[in-house]
Amino acid sequence: MRIKKVINNNILCVIDEKGHEMIVAGKGIGFKRKTGERVDETTIEKSYRMEEKSDQRKLRELVEQIPIEHLKLTEDLIESMKAQLNVKLNESLLITLADHISFAIQRKNQGIAFKNPLSGSVMCFYPTEYQLGQQCLKILEERYGITLDPDEASFIALHIVNAELNTDMSEMHDMTNLLDGCVRVTEFYYHKKFDRNSLDFSRFIVHLRYLVQRLYQNKTLEDTQDVNDIMFRELIKRNCKEHYECANRIAAYIETNYDKVISDEEKIYITIHLKRLNILDQPG
Repeated sequence: MRIKKVINNNILCVIDEKGHEMIVAGKGIGFKRKTGERVDETTIEKSYRMEEKSDQRKLRELVEQIPIEHLKLTEDLIESMKAQLNVKLNESLLITLADHISFAIQRKNQGIAFKNPLSGSVMCFYPTEYQLGQQCLKILEERYGITLDPDEASFIALHIVNAELNTDMSEMHDMTNLLDGCVRVTEFYYHKKFDRNSLDFSRFIVHLRYLVQRLYQNKTLEDTQDVNDIMFRELIKRNCKEHYECANRIAAYIETNYDKVISDEEKIYITIHLKRLNILDQPG
């Protein structure tokens, strides 16, 4: 293992025996060291390596800018998340979340607070990830005595969802806005607010989440020409006219604002979930 770059007294960028770049950390590991020298591996306390070369470069740039303690904290937070989630998280979460947490701490120390306009939507659409975000804030307070704005939980949640779906943050914001827009269209159509804590609303949101995910992955359900499927779609249209019309309005909103078209099959499933909400039978 040879030194590629001395980042500071406690961090090195190295090349291992297989030619892979790594970041290694240890007390005094970089003190008076030079590029090309071998590293005493017994002095390494932590090592980090990304599978993607682009992510490895970003990691190297990140450790030059933030305290290594923030990277270690983020690694611990992600390990805790993995134990509670049933999905694989993209490895780049270590980079994006460490960068966000370090910047949030810096802003807190400078008395600067950022508000997340999507905070309410994040709580509603990604409750599990939002709870993990809250856990992160609690751990951060316990370790560093720093109390971040509650909105930071929603920022962290978006990073987690982003790592679940393998998207970038810009796309993640678009997807969340799309979800929020679908709910607003539906509430406007029925002239009422949903009970965010109801099981049927949660089912509806989960379905919308998967729909939006399919839209951005270009994997939406197509209309089959099977006779039974055609008959089923026509049956739903006849028996659930009001809900099907709402599904049409959701589809129109998506097409108009996001230039994405959903099939009749997708609209039928939305209709079924709207029917389960029993909105028309509830007092306004």
